[in-house]
Amino acid sequence: MGGAVLYDYWRSSASYRLRIALNLAGINYTSVTVDLVKGEQTSPEHLARNPQGFVPVLEIDGLRLTQSLAILDYLDETRSLGLLPRAPGQRARARALAHSVAVDVHPVCNLQVAKHATALSGGAKDMPKAWMQHFIRPGLQAFEALLAGFSQEPYCTGEIPGLADICLMPQLYNARRWEADFSDLPRICAVEAACADHPAFAAAYPAQDS
Repeated sequence: MGGAVLYDYWRSSASYRLRIALNLAGINYTSVTVDLVKGEQTSPEHLARNPQGFVPVLEIDGLRLTQSLAILDYLDETRSLGLLPRAPGQRARARALAHSVAVDVHPVCNLQVAKHATALSGGAKDMPKAWMQHFIRPGLQAFEALLAGFSQEPYCTGEIPGLADICLMPQLYNARRWEADFSDLPRICAVEAACADHPAFAAAYPAQDS
């Protein structure tokens, strides 16, 4: 199998980020599904790729890379994607914006975490949905406030899509999935509209395997 290979799952937020970035970089890749519902992430074959048992895993440039944020850094550095502003202060603030979703909201809203919380609660009705809403909306409200420090033109931190956009869009997909309303957050809604019109984002949108 030649070229880049992305081991992903259609509904994985972290995989979604990588699909966007690979599209932005114009990198042709082969997608190999690791079915999280069927538990394929814990198979010996996948654990040999990533001992954490997570997706995505990207094979590229003779490397096997894990952790979406680390892979995004690699693609940015090797493909000059311009995912972060040049000024150190703005770079730090842009990373903080992206990490507010990818590091703070996403991990606690991982379905595996929500299912475990549901089990500990005794299987309370609507527990996963209530859990997701409890974390997603406040996280998006904070993101909206943080966006006020940037001039949106029209993306989160400038004229071209950046790291924050790549992290935000999968979280908005999850917000809609779990009915966590963000329609009253105008900056986020404007960014979502801009990203939705960008071919790299549109092509990365989750499409369930047939």
